[in-house]
Amino acid sequence: MKARNKHLGSSFEDFLKEESIHEEVTTHAVKRVLAWQITEAMKSKGISKSEMAKRMNTSRSQLERFLDPDNSKVLLET
Repeated sequence: MKARNKHLGSSFEDFLKEESIHEEVTTHAVKRVLAWQITEAMKSKGISKSEMAKRMNTSRSQLERFLDPDNSKVLLET
């Protein structure tokens, strides 16, 4: 007889939805990944923060806030 997994239950995503924090957590995760990807791309291409801010038509201080993984108060417009 096959043993049942007593730890089997809802997914983590279901848990986040049940707690009404799915959208908030997902948004924060996407922001962190995007900031990390941009930081890594800047490193690999040798682009400074000042140069990147210039290319993005923004200030260096705004870029700094965006690249801060703990700053969740960033609004992304596309």
